[in-house]
Amino acid sequence: MQLDNMNITEIIIETIGYIGFGLILSAYLLNIRHKILVSSPFYIWANLLGGACFVVNTIYHHAFPSAVLNIIWVLIAVFSLIKSKK
Repeated sequence: MQLDNMNITEIIIETIGYIGFGLILSAYLLNIRHKILVSSPFYIWANLLGGACFVVNTIYHHAFPSAVLNIIWVLIAVFSLIKSKK
């Protein structure tokens, strides 16, 4: 899809997808470089928000297997947050 052929909805959906990409990738990169732990709030929130962004993007594009994967990803992050509060 070329930018000049995109409507505002498509631009917003793609932007949301790239935000999700950035959040999940940065959390992973920081973790493998030993800058944060998987139990850190940033890691969990980045995965939760990044996964939610991917859910929006993949549903819009009718990529339902990816949407299901990312819903599960978000649920894992939610359960991790609940567990960390206890």
